[in-house]
Amino acid sequence: MDFASLIGLALALAGLVIGHTLDGGRFASLIQPAAFAIVVVGTFGAVLLQSEARAFRRGMHMLRWVFFPPKSRRQPLAREIALWSHTVRREGLLSLEQYMATKDLFVQKGLRLVVDGITPEKIRGLLETEVTAIEFAERQAARIWESAAGYAPTIGILGAVLGLIHVMENLSDPSRLGSGIAVAFVSTVYGVGLANLFFLPVGNKLKAIVSDRVAQYEILTEVFHDLASGNHTRVVEERVASLLAKR
Repeated sequence: MDFASLIGLALALAGLVIGHTLDGGRFASLIQPAAFAIVVVGTFGAVLLQSEARAFRRGMHMLRWVFFPPKSRRQPLAREIALWSHTVRREGLLSLEQYMATKDLFVQKGLRLVVDGITPEKIRGLLETEVTAIEFAERQAARIWESAAGYAPTIGILGAVLGLIHVMENLSDPSRLGSGIAVAFVSTVYGVGLANLFFLPVGNKLKAIVSDRVAQYEILTEVFHDLASGNHTRVVEERVASLLAKR
């Protein structure tokens, strides 16, 4: 678990609640189901409208990465690359076939291209296209959280307007004015708060994770190019050093 993300979210919420209560407010006044429904359901409805269903599902699935990020594969990949390099030097390119039984489809594809004798430049071109496709798909999925951050404040304002409409409709009944005013103001708090304390940080963190994964695939692309080119083991070792530069 990424405790930094958990602590950050807790601090953000604590700051909001403590600041509200120190000024004499009650925590219960921030609990408005109507305002929550307007902002959250409205925001995700707008995001789904602008997104492909596949990207939306992928983005929702990626949310767990904020608190449970994918395990870093840099160290294992570095060991695998070193093994591939020494195996090729001793036994030739065809010997890489024994390492193709991997769950990583990108690595599997790269090894297959090398074993099949595809030219180094062709391997680089094919894998770069694959990396571009992976990056596009994952960035589109992560972008739904940025979109949510853009829509939430505006929908919060819509909730405020709806609350004020409720107030105007019940001016003759003072007992019903409080709920309408509460919805009006709390909707704005929910919209702005969710956008800046949750949606936007989540989107930025997911983009950072995607960038790290893409960087690993880019290094692997060059490794497969080096193996197919018959480059010296020292060249491959430099690729490994680049891979391990960020731990």
